[in-house]
Amino acid sequence: MTLPLADVKIADFSWVGAGPRATKDLADLGATVVKIESRKRLDLGRLSPPFANDRRDPDGSAFFALTNTSKLSVTINLSDERGVAVARKLVAWADVVVENFSPGYMERIGLAYETLREIKPDLIMASVSVAGRSGPLGTMRGYGNSAAALSGLAALSGWPDRDPHMPPFAYGDVVAPMFATVAILAALAHRRQTGEGQHIDISQVEPLIHTMADCYARQPAGIGTRSANRSPHAAPHGAFPTRGHDQYIAIAVRTDAEWQRLAECMKCTDARFATLAGRKQHETELEALLAAWTSRFDKHQLADHLNALGIAAEAVADGRDVFTDPELQRGHYHHVEHSKLGRCDLPGPPLRFSESSLRVEPPPRLGEHQEQVLVGMLGMSREEIAALTDAGALR
Repeated sequence: MTLPLADVKIADFSWVGAGPRATKDLADLGATVVKIESRKRLDLGRLSPPFANDRRDPDGSAFFALTNTSKLSVTINLSDERGVAVARKLVAWADVVVENFSPGYMERIGLAYETLREIKPDLIMASVSVAGRSGPLGTMRGYGNSAAALSGLAALSGWPDRDPHMPPFAYGDVVAPMFATVAILAALAHRRQTGEGQHIDISQVEPLIHTMADCYARQPAGIGTRSANRSPHAAPHGAFPTRGHDQYIAIAVRTDAEWQRLAECMKCTDARFATLAGRKQHETELEALLAAWTSRFDKHQLADHLNALGIAAEAVADGRDVFTDPELQRGHYHHVEHSKLGRCDLPGPPLRFSESSLRVEPPPRLGEHQEQVLVGMLGMSREEIAALTDAGALR
């Protein structure tokens, strides 16, 4: 079987999360992705824990590894015009350029889309930012948590009697790359049909709003009250403690018939809970009663029992559960060997093809592929590379 994107070449100027997550998926699907880095300005992803052996090492970050599999790495000093000239050679080689620098940075160093089109007229360029490249926030600098605030995600999250809740990680850095990947693939298809390249502008705010559209539809007058784990259409609806330390089960009862089956299991005869309206009116008491009952059971065994009764329930998985889940052992994790991380299991694209394959290769060490890319792919001489390295342009 073949890699579906084996003929696609990408010059990846992105860093941290939002750009690298998109190019990771493209690389795992076969694209040749060259990550442009600098020893003078390390990718913040390389500086993010956890680290192998708990030692801060730009080649030993698990965060970086998870978002940069199957890529090649070169170091180029983009603050040096000679380094920028080498970057332009990579642009001439590439089908796609991806960047998520602060708005205006690529323009300042001479790598604006209009400039790069002169080098390669059919170039596709994807720019990812917090709020997009146009509009009143077009020059905004920020990270995924900024998008959580601007999109309304923070205001929708949390408990009714508490302040808005910031997500535990930057969802914008996860959602936006999915749209970036789709947009890049669509632009490649468009180019095959027309011969035209284009500039793709992707914000983090808009994809978050897109994925939460149903939440806004339920509250047309505004963000409204935060509901935590509760739902207006189901009760009980939430996570409840089970036997053991910090163990939970998620349960959602959608109909009165489902509640009746659950009530029989619990030996609950309280008439207040017979209807959804009654369960919502007395939800606090209902949740306390259910929590006292679920705490007596193993979360997996209870989930299996309730599912057999037609009640939506599942064990709340922690990190170890997810890693050892038999469902995810069908090929989701890929074994790789890395000089700093050792033997590790890294997630691949959550896709299965009947006629194509994918790969998950080790993340690159900083500048690991300097000769392979600059000599083998761009045709530069070793003498030229040595001179530029000594001058600080390839660092």
